[in-house]
Amino acid sequence: MNSLEVLYEDNHIIVVVKPNNILSQADNTGDVDMLSIIKYYLKKKYNKPGNVYLGLVHRLDRPVSGVMVFAKTSKAASRLSNQVREHIFKKTYLAIVNNIDIDDSGEYLDYIVKQNDNSSKVVDNENGKYCKLMYNTLERNKKLNLALVKVDLETGRHHQIRVQFSHHNHALYGDQRYGKRDNNQICLHAYRLEFNHPITKEKMTFEKKPPQLGMWLNFNAVSSM
Repeated sequence: MNSLEVLYEDNHIIVVVKPNNILSQADNTGDVDMLSIIKYYLKKKYNKPGNVYLGLVHRLDRPVSGVMVFAKTSKAASRLSNQVREHIFKKTYLAIVNNIDIDDSGEYLDYIVKQNDNSSKVVDNENGKYCKLMYNTLERNKKLNLALVKVDLETGRHHQIRVQFSHHNHALYGDQRYGKRDNNQICLHAYRLEFNHPITKEKMTFEKKPPQLGMWLNFNAVSSM
């Protein structure tokens, strides 16, 4: 990644765009991650000696792109984390899914369990965690048998969007784990992020279109956003 795209920054938070295939935080692969990238950016920009504090408030799966907020102080991190738990913190996604027979709008109510291989699956309600999402279909491409959907999460379970759409016969395009195993890039993008500023309490909304390349180019609704 050549540069960091910053949408907003003040003394308390920094809002950035995560490219696809970048980790949210470091793991045992040793690959580049957003926390390290932003810490380096802050260290250089402000000429900070020693370690730079940066709080991870939420995550995006490695192959997923989109808007993320990080906390620059522990107080901001704590307050934003509370908003996540209280469902004040809202994320809206855009996704391209298989099969155009999807409804114009709807909701999925399921129960999910995380498995030992770091995947998740839908199970009966006695064994899983409740999850819910709502979607609206923005556009259909009949030639490709693909649909563009806007997704609002009510719960934030592990791989929730990917698992639920796959379970309901609309696996995300390019999802190597829950859909067709090919070499295509998954089309899932965190398009909008809404939360209250942790200090001023001001409602903040940030939006970023999906990357203008690949399968996204087959949907006019993306370019017109």
